[in-house]
Amino acid sequence: MKYKVIGTAFIFVILTTTVGAQSPAMVAPQPERYRIGVGDVLDIRVYNRPQLSRDAVRVEGNGMIRMPLIDGEIQAACKTEGELAQEISTRYARYYRNLPVDVFIKEYHAREVALIGAVNEQGRYQMQRHIRLLELLTFAKGPSDKAGQTINIVRAPRQDICSTDSQTSEAFITLKLNDTLRGAENANPFVEPGDIVTIPEAEQIYVVGNVYSPKSLPLKEPITVSRAIAMAGGPLRDSKTDRVHIVRQSATGKSEMYVNLSAIARKKEDDLLLQPNDIVEVPESTGKSLIRSLLGAVAPSVAQMPVRVIP
Repeated sequence: MKYKVIGTAFIFVILTTTVGAQSPAMVAPQPERYRIGVGDVLDIRVYNRPQLSRDAVRVEGNGMIRMPLIDGEIQAACKTEGELAQEISTRYARYYRNLPVDVFIKEYHAREVALIGAVNEQGRYQMQRHIRLLELLTFAKGPSDKAGQTINIVRAPRQDICSTDSQTSEAFITLKLNDTLRGAENANPFVEPGDIVTIPEAEQIYVVGNVYSPKSLPLKEPITVSRAIAMAGGPLRDSKTDRVHIVRQSATGKSEMYVNLSAIARKKEDDLLLQPNDIVEVPESTGKSLIRSLLGAVAPSVAQMPVRVIP
């Protein structure tokens, strides 16, 4: 997965909107400077001392790094870039007086979350500040068309070495996706480092046979037979609409039923509510094979899937 960094654009907006403020009360509070965390990767530049400069220094699990000529480890975690630069300069004082040092965070791994499932840009996101779930979805360009009705957060226990607070408890959080997209407070929590956010795909129904566009449809909301056929473009001219075939899979086995689409349109027959994995076949007068119809609807999407090798 690709890494995506969250934070820079947001800070720019805060700064530009405070320009021209007339009083201190109108100035937005500045965000707290990012503090280095375990797993972050640093670039360290020592002025006029290239032999001491270091690229891609990873902060170890105990929060420490090592530098040339300095005995022992240096605590990097919990410090800002400036604070760590000052610490390194101080540790070099026995060799060089007032040695300028710069520290840059090259990769943010301490505040990383994963967003997977039915989203347009799934991946790992490196946060430079605290963000809420809805903003994370915005950076991922929102849920995909296949998204279901829920969003899950797996929150593993972790210990922040910069905090004296107790360990975060393990949690599995399930929220309603529509509530999150509306920004409802109870469905839009702050995401935490290490969270794995998943949007499961909606369960599917399949419309095959003699319709304009055979396809699988995500069951995001209740869908009736007539609506499902309409979403597949409607029946073709030579269809037998008086005997639409429905195959239903359940824990007890397979069942079959038939509905009259014309009678449903005339309000003389109930419009059957479909269930997950139902197959709706609109037959043609020649009795086209259900299996061949189903393959025609599903196989193209299977062929477009990426291939991954499992060693």
